[in-house]
Amino acid sequence: MPDGRQPSAAGRTSQTWPSGGVHLWPPGGTSAAHSHPRGHLVYAARGVLTVHTERGTWIVPANRVAWIPAGFTHHHRAHGSTDMRILFLPSSLTRLTPGHPAVFTASGLVRELLLTLTGPRFRDRSGPDHDRAAHARLRRVLVDELRAAPEQPLRLPEPRDDRLRAVARILRERPSDNTSLADLGRTIGAGSRTLSRLFHDELGMTFYEWRTQLRIHHALVLLADGHDTTRVAHACGWANPSGFIAAFTRIVGTTPGRYRNGSGRDR
Repeated sequence: MPDGRQPSAAGRTSQTWPSGGVHLWPPGGTSAAHSHPRGHLVYAARGVLTVHTERGTWIVPANRVAWIPAGFTHHHRAHGSTDMRILFLPSSLTRLTPGHPAVFTASGLVRELLLTLTGPRFRDRSGPDHDRAAHARLRRVLVDELRAAPEQPLRLPEPRDDRLRAVARILRERPSDNTSLADLGRTIGAGSRTLSRLFHDELGMTFYEWRTQLRIHHALVLLADGHDTTRVAHACGWANPSGFIAAFTRIVGTTPGRYRNGSGRDR
């Protein structure tokens, strides 16, 4: 039988077994920081997850799957009612995966494989040998599919420099803030050239790229909570919905409306 089924203090219901788990999260549910001795895939069958590590935050909507290598300390947060699936991979397969956290497109096949591998058929350890063999075959197909999928730009790097942290704090509190980098610099006591260099050298992107990524993260959370596209666009700093839709589609791979309605998964 599965290892356990228990409600957490935060209202989370969890069911775990040696190869994976299902965690049903209430909106805003979080886990404590932890790590695993095996690498694992994280998938939101419903809702939106964020995966936080010291290297940054990865957002995992329903058309993406996250990979967390063994030993990486991380914690999760659910946005909206979320059905999180966890699948551990054996060492023979983890060598085929990146050595860093990453997010990949969850195609229709990847989605069905993840749901099957974390579904009732494979939760019972006392199942017949052919089920265990089938589990191994499906895992291999899943990893082959993910190897063919490009990494997605859904990572928000975490600043380390105190000046960048101050800018990030302002924008996290007010994602719609369109203050220029020069004016933000004056607020925190740093020059725009210095801040631009720090964004490039430390985070590998420009200030405007980082702010757009932050806004898309915030937009995914708002869409998971049921807000409409126009309201989300304004809340995330776009003057008109068309600009927001273009940026969202470029980064997430589907329009905000389709994503909100649950029809934005890659087929």
